[in-house]
Amino acid sequence: MRSHDVVSLLMIGLMLWILGSIYYSYRGQRVLEGSRMHYWIGFVVSPIATAVICIAILKMKSVPGPMWASGMLLLAIPGMIGEAVALSHLPVFMPRIQASSGGRYGAFLFATYALALGIAEVVTLRAQL
Repeated sequence: MRSHDVVSLLMIGLMLWILGSIYYSYRGQRVLEGSRMHYWIGFVVSPIATAVICIAILKMKSVPGPMWASGMLLLAIPGMIGEAVALSHLPVFMPRIQASSGGRYGAFLFATYALALGIAEVVTLRAQL
């Protein structure tokens, strides 16, 4: 992967984190603090939707299969760093979400990153066979 691709994927990852954080700062209360059904639907849909978006980005950027794990990590790292800060200061960054909902939000994040990174790892391993 060229250095331009690395910077590009990091910047796209940063933009995804910003957009996702804005979305959850406005809609997170309904998903995280609403009914159990809303929570579990969101818990399933959010990681799948994010993984689909990230896969589409890797395909559009023509990242070769053996580099998918690295490419997905580059997309994920800005969000992982940003969410660590946001979760540790949830009332500041997401004032509409109660601090007690931080654990639920963290669970969403773990599931999202695990699914996206797991898919990328499988693609990478298969491409190396």
